[in-house]
Amino acid sequence: MDRVTRYGAEFLGTGLLVFFGVGSAVAGLLSGGVIVVALAFGFVLLALAYAIGPVSGCHVNPAVTLGALIARRIDLEDAIGYWIAQFTGAIAGAFVLFGLTRWGDVRDQTGALGSNGYGRNISLGGTVTIEILMTFVLVLVVLIVTARTENAGFAGLAMGITLAVCHLLAVPLDGTSVNPARSFGPAIFEGGTPLSQLWVFLVFPLIGGVLAALAVPYVTGVGWRYRSTVEAQPAAGTEFGAAASEAPAPEAASEGAFYEKAAADTPAGDVSPTERRNPRPPV
Repeated sequence: MDRVTRYGAEFLGTGLLVFFGVGSAVAGLLSGGVIVVALAFGFVLLALAYAIGPVSGCHVNPAVTLGALIARRIDLEDAIGYWIAQFTGAIAGAFVLFGLTRWGDVRDQTGALGSNGYGRNISLGGTVTIEILMTFVLVLVVLIVTARTENAGFAGLAMGITLAVCHLLAVPLDGTSVNPARSFGPAIFEGGTPLSQLWVFLVFPLIGGVLAALAVPYVTGVGWRYRSTVEAQPAAGTEFGAAASEAPAPEAASEGAFYEKAAADTPAGDVSPTERRNPRPPV
């Protein structure tokens, strides 16, 4: 898949996530409640995972892209392209919401275009803590479920449920970011306090993403290590969310091929589970 197509998918996906997710808070936070907002975010990500996952991997989140970069799932050039697409997509989605509230007679039930903020229900320190922890969990789930060949078709479901649970916890506190692009779009149109506090929702979700990428080898098992994309050479679009039927052969670039068991951890004469699934060719 060419880069322009992948970047376009990230632009569209992030714009839709902001429009429908943040839009559910703008139009229904008071009338529908936190559950409605949480489900909206979760269902949108679930749908996007299956719609654009085979195209771009459905990152739609700079923290996920940073985690993928550290995990060596993508290169720096692609990561920069994804970040530009995600932030511009978030601006586009937020602009539509801004237009609806300013000229479309839509009452903003959040009072701040769904932007994130702290000070009313949570302190700065509390916001830093929950944003790091929630983004850590979200990116950890994404990196793990999209690296497995087993039950690959359920990866999008796991991602959507995780995002929904994060919103159930934090919407009443800081509005839930876990996604710098989601915070960026509404804040630049709302201005004022949301814009002055934006740095918190840019920096700390990214820290959570970094920690998740570093933790994956330890969560998936002792002795597992990241495998370079140079070694694995995955086909474009299979890094995240690609359907199992579309994934290349295990030797070429399966999702599970990003991790390999260190030879030193396998007793002599024994064969590791990974080698049984992906036998190495003779040297």
